[in-house]
Amino acid sequence: MVVCGDDGLAHRLAAELRGVYGEQVTLVVPPSGRRVRQPVVGRARAASAALLDRVSAAVNRTGTGSAEPPAAEQVVEAAEITEAVLTEVGADRAAALALVYDDDETNIRAALTARRINPSLRLVLRLYNRRLGQHIEELLDQTAAVASGAGPGTGVDTSTTVLSDADTAAPALAATALVGTSKVVQTEGLVLRAVERQPPRPGEVADPGLCTLALLSATSNDPAGADGSESSGEHGPQLLPDEMAVASATGRGTVVLEQVSYSGPSLSSGRGGVPPFASLFSRRLRWSLAGLVGCVLALAVALMFVTGEHPLYATYVTLLDLFGINDPAYHESTGRQVLQLLSGLVGLLLLPVLLAAVLEALGTFRSASTLRKPPRGLGGHVVLLGLGKIGTRVLTRLRELHIPVVCVESDPEARGMATARRLRVPVVLGDVTQEGVLEAAKIHRAHALLALTSADTTNLEASLYARSVRPDLRVVLRLYDDDFATAVYRTLRAAHPFALTRSRSVSHLAAPAFAGAMMGRQILGAIPVERRVLLFAEVEVAGHPQLEGRTVAEAFRGGAWRVLALNTAPPGGRRSEGESAEEEGAPASGLVWDLPPTYVLGAGDRVVLAATRRGLAELLGRRRRERAGT
Repeated sequence: MVVCGDDGLAHRLAAELRGVYGEQVTLVVPPSGRRVRQPVVGRARAASAALLDRVSAAVNRTGTGSAEPPAAEQVVEAAEITEAVLTEVGADRAAALALVYDDDETNIRAALTARRINPSLRLVLRLYNRRLGQHIEELLDQTAAVASGAGPGTGVDTSTTVLSDADTAAPALAATALVGTSKVVQTEGLVLRAVERQPPRPGEVADPGLCTLALLSATSNDPAGADGSESSGEHGPQLLPDEMAVASATGRGTVVLEQVSYSGPSLSSGRGGVPPFASLFSRRLRWSLAGLVGCVLALAVALMFVTGEHPLYATYVTLLDLFGINDPAYHESTGRQVLQLLSGLVGLLLLPVLLAAVLEALGTFRSASTLRKPPRGLGGHVVLLGLGKIGTRVLTRLRELHIPVVCVESDPEARGMATARRLRVPVVLGDVTQEGVLEAAKIHRAHALLALTSADTTNLEASLYARSVRPDLRVVLRLYDDDFATAVYRTLRAAHPFALTRSRSVSHLAAPAFAGAMMGRQILGAIPVERRVLLFAEVEVAGHPQLEGRTVAEAFRGGAWRVLALNTAPPGGRRSEGESAEEEGAPASGLVWDLPPTYVLGAGDRVVLAATRRGLAELLGRRRRERAGT
């Protein structure tokens, strides 16, 4: 595996490929003088750079011909990714190449060069522009297909996958704000999470969720051990157990799969961007109109009693008097004359009210494309700080889950302001560090705070202030430096033990998706279970004898793989990463979860399965290809 990048995502991706998948990695980084500037708290980045320098020096001492390099990572410094550099790092014989520079143009240039050097190379690109990324993905796949003499999209190993760190981190950040965990996998518009549950008490029936993914260690159910930071106990976790193993397990926690959903209040803005009728007029204006209508009805009833006319005729005459288009009642009775004068007076009052109604209605429709203010009485919402690259994607994810959001942004020209207008999300303009800004976002009634600005100190200051207002508030911080994020998390957890606090690095959240894409486009994500990893993949049944022609029960192999769902969406309708189903007009998901055990998997089916690394390698034939030298 070859990883090329200029920021923390490249280092994190290389560590993910080595630690999770056990791959040999060559890391290409800019020279020390041209690397991205260190953050305010850059101890982790400096330590990482020093470690990479030591590894690079050790590799140089052993020489390139050494059969046993001192580490599974080789570091190469290059100012630009040219054909000579790609040849030097072995792109012509590599299994996959990741281009994760922060600049889209740099990644595209290097991808075109790499595809020309090795048409069978699996490419993973980091691009923020979704539309351009989709076109580049199709172009590179078509180039690989022409070079190999096969049809487009026939091979997984020659696939091109375009991802964005913002898109891949957004589901985890949204899920953390919603349910307090980042162990999520996204597929076909659904967000799934792995939940650890304690052993059921005697007489209780454990909820299996969508399915049981693992049995935790027999002697350790400590959440710290589940993260791999402590000993996993005498017996390790049992991945993908069968029903008998789950039923016979006593005193062991489980990891189950659940769908992330939201059932709280939502912000309704009408259909098709048209505001509801109640929002066209203010409450005071509505009462004024109702009072005038009541006056007209009272005058019509009085005229009916005075003249003895039919109610409809009396109402008609009253309206004529109201609009001043009736003849004066010179020779009528005194009661009729008084009613005509009162009708004229009500007509004078009606004119400014009608004018105000027209102006308010026009103003409401005009403001449909402008920013909204948080409505009165709003509660249970998520306060989102920052509408930059990351915040915009998270905002879209939260609204797809119908979660009410109030955004806070200091720059009126920020990237996500147009998205907030389109989604009609309330926005508070102002510096979050100033007093009164978070109060305007109704932080005291919020469900969670997502601090996603590009400044670590701003995120930390806003989180600390929000905690002073609401000590039990759920807080999620975006922090650039991993060590800084860990220190902040531990300190806030110690200060507020009964409140949920999460500090997240975007590169830490995005790296698993990039690493999974380097293993093949069918990889949807990975979820750690203590010291082991479960992979989620979408696989074509055709060509896999372990699946084709077998029932769901027969295709299950305990400890190796398990079929979770059937994907009924058309193969050609694969959406680009981060693109919402609502934007395409497509259904949210084409997955069928409740597959009967007797369902026979056909050659045309596509299934979503959970597998161990060894099980997926066996299912996809990776080991056979490696033994054959391909």
